[in-house]
Amino acid sequence: MLTTIIILYGAATVWAIVSIIFHGSRPSRSVSWVLTILFLPLVGPLLYYLFGVNRRKFKFYKLRSGLKRKLYDKTYGASMITEFDERLATSKIDRLAKMLSNSSHNAPFPGNKVRVLHAGRKTFECIFDAIKEAKEFIHVQYYIFEKGELQDEFHRLFEEKIKEGVEIRLIYDSLGSMSFKGKLKKRFRRIGVDTYPMMPLRIGSFMYTLNYRNHRKIVVIDGKVGFVGGMNVSDKYIEAESELGVWEDIHLKVEGPAVASLHRIFIKDYHFASQEPPLLQPKYLPELDEIGDAVVQLNASGPDSDQPSILHQYVGMCQSAEKCLRIANPYFIPGPTLLTVIKMAALSGVQVKLLVPKKSDSFLAKYSMHANFEVLLEVGVEIFLRNDFSHSKLIILDDKLSSIGTGNFDHRSFEYNFETNALVYDQTITEDIIKVFDKECEEASRLEYEEFKKRSRLQKFKEGFAKFFSPLL
Repeated sequence: MLTTIIILYGAATVWAIVSIIFHGSRPSRSVSWVLTILFLPLVGPLLYYLFGVNRRKFKFYKLRSGLKRKLYDKTYGASMITEFDERLATSKIDRLAKMLSNSSHNAPFPGNKVRVLHAGRKTFECIFDAIKEAKEFIHVQYYIFEKGELQDEFHRLFEEKIKEGVEIRLIYDSLGSMSFKGKLKKRFRRIGVDTYPMMPLRIGSFMYTLNYRNHRKIVVIDGKVGFVGGMNVSDKYIEAESELGVWEDIHLKVEGPAVASLHRIFIKDYHFASQEPPLLQPKYLPELDEIGDAVVQLNASGPDSDQPSILHQYVGMCQSAEKCLRIANPYFIPGPTLLTVIKMAALSGVQVKLLVPKKSDSFLAKYSMHANFEVLLEVGVEIFLRNDFSHSKLIILDDKLSSIGTGNFDHRSFEYNFETNALVYDQTITEDIIKVFDKECEEASRLEYEEFKKRSRLQKFKEGFAKFFSPLL
């Protein structure tokens, strides 16, 4: 028996290392995986199989679901709106917008009205108010859609709107919303909500889809009003459920032409999840007049994207900064490329301010973040630790452009998750966000380079240990 286990372990280890040699995308990440495999017997090869294999080249894209997404792009790609608008602020921002238009196939749209939402309860009150006004349909997509006060209010409003003849469609991530099953799911289906999971965890495809999650948070009402940002349907946003307190986050309400772009992201995902024909009729994509002054561009990417456009966006914004770069993110674990451009921005005289939570819901994420702090402080990056837990994914370029959405600064958001960010090219809105950001920095604890260098050996060990597992994050 022992001999059999040793043989199986040896075979699994050899297979994993050979796979890394043939398909490893980056040497540093490949070395991390090799070390994980060698120093974690049995567990290491299993972790690599689940989270390390690049399934862009393997069976995930041979599955019916993967082929379906590719077929959608080929069949309906021409209907994606990619006409580029020139009404942007500077040549650098102009190039950034063009790059993202080509990378993610979502062009910037002028004429939008944008409202920035901060507190969880106020955000959901705004969403619920918009739902009450729905006349034709309500389309909802969340990574986490869990039991609680917020879910109950969605159910109550959905029941009322369905009685009025409004169509309601709901998609959710299978892993993020693991509790949304059985009676909870039947409760919504019973009142007439078309409810589907994204990439369900099923026998046969489980191993190939576990690592690919739909992290998006989208609400579209009548094709005219859209919500996008980082908030999930979880009572963590309205009441303290742990030592992290009430979670903070940032969200956007968008009205105007950009809603069509946001809605198309939902439509593709719903087509993928439901296996129903895509909702491309005029009813679902109405003509939208310009009603505001903001230029808005959606940026969506996932493991089926030709380009890692969330990574492209963050690198492009860091390279385009001339005066100041502000970043708020709960999982700031940049890879070598992104870490380098941030350091280059600081070294070139750009003020770089990083705002992250002092506490975290993940030990590995917290100390993986801290592992990068010393090299960033050394080149002049200002790092602030918030006392509360902020889940916001925000990056602000000078005083001209702000990005709000779901994309974290980690490998998972760049390669494995389906993500959506909204870029707002508007100086007034950006300056309002900057005021909130800078106020939060004033209330946070600022790290000092000389002091941080004196942290304990135990702290450094935790950082090194966590960074060792960064390929999983």
